[in-house]
Amino acid sequence: MSAASELRAAAAGRVLVKDGAYGTMIQAEKLSEADFRGDLQFDRDQRGNNDLLNLTRPGIVRKIARQFVESGADVLATNTFNANRISQSDYGAESLVADINEAAARIIREVVDGANDGRKRWVAGAIGPTNKTLSLSPDVNDPGFREVDFDEVKSVYREQIDALVRGGVDFVLIETVFDTLNCKAAIMAALEAEAALGRELPIMISMTLTDLSGRNLSGHTVEGFWASVRHARPLTIGLNCSFGAAQLRPHLAALSKQAGTLVMAYPNAGLPNELGEYDEAAEETAAQVREWLEEGLVNIVGGCCGTTPAHIAAIAGTVRDCTPRAVPASPSSTLLAGLEPMVLAA
Repeated sequence: MSAASELRAAAAGRVLVKDGAYGTMIQAEKLSEADFRGDLQFDRDQRGNNDLLNLTRPGIVRKIARQFVESGADVLATNTFNANRISQSDYGAESLVADINEAAARIIREVVDGANDGRKRWVAGAIGPTNKTLSLSPDVNDPGFREVDFDEVKSVYREQIDALVRGGVDFVLIETVFDTLNCKAAIMAALEAEAALGRELPIMISMTLTDLSGRNLSGHTVEGFWASVRHARPLTIGLNCSFGAAQLRPHLAALSKQAGTLVMAYPNAGLPNELGEYDEAAEETAAQVREWLEEGLVNIVGGCCGTTPAHIAAIAGTVRDCTPRAVPASPSSTLLAGLEPMVLAA
């Protein structure tokens, strides 16, 4: 049975749990610049380059992953949110992208396979949005200007995906999508990687909202976003980051009604305080996530910014007796995508 089939079978019987935030846990380590740099030579400060730790301090990444396993996570993501050529260029570490991703995947694969508790778990290769946008100009005086083009972004994602696959991931997780066109480049890169592999490479997709109106930065509603990406037949679709669970609920409800696949959502631990820190207690996050399940909105739940193993343990505990969302049948009507969906009746 393929990894995708195993995940679908498991999700049909219970609510699955994704892990929490590597960035939050890494910040708690209070690392110095030398910790990030290790024995590698750079001409720039590496403080904050969390992805580089897969090479320089793999023990920290492994420890965090084990904590999430012990907290009840079924799906573990790699520590590779910014492990792409575009993002790593800020640190002068572009040449290490392949090594970072392959090492990251191997670390999580080893943790998952070494749990020895008889429980099936999966590894998702995390693909972040980069810090560039294909849909919008960074220059208000030149609306047609773009810092990158579609083929370049696709190539950046392909390099990352190929390395994650070599490291042993089960799925590709295209997460925190603020620009739908960036996501489409990642989807095409994953589909091309799948064709080159000659075997299935399932895709998970997760959108992020930029404000309470329920749109991403490129203007799509959650329904419009689903219409834009459903051709890729993602294993999961969903929302992450954005806000806390309470603020995500109405938008998650809208997506859940439309999506003909599993829905995965992992919110922040509430909204950040004036210092940019997250104060929401684990039990409070878990209680809000449980409301999603009581409304039948999700199949897989986890945590994003500010969530710790304590948050994941609380979520795992509170959803243990919940019924997962029933995946609706695909509609017979034609669904087209603008910024909002267009439905043509059959």
